[in-house]
Amino acid sequence: MKFSRQTTLRTHVTMTGIGVHSGAPVNLVLGPAPVDTGFVFVRSDTNREIRASAFAVTATELQTVLGDKVGPIVSTAEHVLAALRGMGVDNATIEVDGPEIPIMDGSAAPFVAAIENAGVVQQSAPRRFIEVLKPIKVVLGESLGELRPYAGGFRAEIEINFSNPLIGRQAYNLDLTPETFRRDIARARTFGCMKDVARLLNAGFARGASFDNSVVFDDDRLLNAEGLRYADECVRHKVLDAVGDLALAGLPLLGLYRSVRGGHKMNHAVLTALMNDRHAWRVVEAEPVAARRRTSVADAVGTMLGGGIVAPAFAPDVS
Repeated sequence: MKFSRQTTLRTHVTMTGIGVHSGAPVNLVLGPAPVDTGFVFVRSDTNREIRASAFAVTATELQTVLGDKVGPIVSTAEHVLAALRGMGVDNATIEVDGPEIPIMDGSAAPFVAAIENAGVVQQSAPRRFIEVLKPIKVVLGESLGELRPYAGGFRAEIEINFSNPLIGRQAYNLDLTPETFRRDIARARTFGCMKDVARLLNAGFARGASFDNSVVFDDDRLLNAEGLRYADECVRHKVLDAVGDLALAGLPLLGLYRSVRGGHKMNHAVLTALMNDRHAWRVVEAEPVAARRRTSVADAVGTMLGGGIVAPAFAPDVS
């Protein structure tokens, strides 16, 4: 997929699954949306909706939850957001009939397949990006996260360090394109340790977790019969989560995101720190390309307008 204009889905596509934390069955419909919409979650069972935004996040423990003053609207939003952003979709509706996005197989791959089945089409307006203009850094205990200017589009540099020896320290760097997301990141599943199961269940989490949707480690062995999809699947899943959480910027980011021992909480903290510093970013448009010339996202980024801020119909809410 090579676009310099905004994109949406060609048609609707339906998915069915359960929530990894609630254990409740849920139906999800991905659909088209007009230009400058971004990603909008719609609860068909309660007639509530919310635009995906960093300022709509109400919780970040083990998942990203979006809501408003009334309360939570949808939880575990990160994987479907990662798939949409990773595959170069700009505008879409995500309709669900329950409080949690289905976990599917624990990765973004089923959402990628659904997006490809629906098809991605160009729209009339040029693509818009949030360009990081200066470093933003957040430290939370032993965790660190930062966004920095980066000339090559969007890059994630993620490092994890777990006490479980089968996970340990892992690092992965990704320059995001639909191709690298599909090939290198989308199939990485959520993961956890067996010793934490009782605590999570008592806290109301992981009621829908199983070997079908989670990578599970014991103290000295991997419990999933199928094994790992990547040798470093755990850190790749953290990259997936970061792509999804940072999609809450509202527009694709142009910058480098680095995280050490981070997670949903850190991803959200860095993004909100960026959004709250109005001198740290600007909105830019992809420059129109010559007739009949197809350009990749990377090309569009490389040739985007170098002037001042473009005032779009939709921009991140920094009020």
